[in-house]
Amino acid sequence: MKESNTQLGAPARRMTQAERRDRSERELIAAAITVVAEQGVSAATFDMIGREAGFSRGLVTQRFGSKDGLIRALISHLHDWQADILDAGHVEEMDGLTALIAFVQLHTDHLRESQEGDAYFMLLAGAVADRLDTRAAFAESHEVERALIRAIIRRGQASGHIRPDIDADAEALLAGCSLLGIRMQNMIDPEFDARPVRDALIGSLRSHLAPRSGKASQ
Repeated sequence: MKESNTQLGAPARRMTQAERRDRSERELIAAAITVVAEQGVSAATFDMIGREAGFSRGLVTQRFGSKDGLIRALISHLHDWQADILDAGHVEEMDGLTALIAFVQLHTDHLRESQEGDAYFMLLAGAVADRLDTRAAFAESHEVERALIRAIIRRGQASGHIRPDIDADAEALLAGCSLLGIRMQNMIDPEFDARPVRDALIGSLRSHLAPRSGKASQ
């Protein structure tokens, strides 16, 4: 009987150089998130990140070049992470107002469930406090976030689920700043309960953004 090469004895396919590079970069980013979330921003040296991931400091330098390169890679990873969460929640399939409410809920529901968010906001706080050049990377990241929320609001305006006279850009910035404040308060106070604040924000959004009649236009 001819053996199938899918049997246990078949040799595993060797990863390509591109695949090995992608894997090592993902492991380094995961290590950086762990170091920052557990030990703080000052601990996130290339030496420490390399040790956490099981690689050399030289590989960290080769992959990211500088602290700014590392932070930009982290931000890109975190945007992908957020996109996966929104996709899993089927937010794109919702009308604009429902999607915006879901966006707020998903943000607050993940406050204490992941190191990704903690690492992002710890790095952000450090960049602002020390007036680092990496503030530009965070400004760009927040603009991406505002554009995402703005698109959700405009989708709601187009479908009639959000008032047409609303300034979508200003409302997107307001919603983003509210979520930023909730996240920072969560990091400052371990006992902080975000649920009442989340519910108040959602109630305010519904009251302010819903069509005057209380119904979407048909």
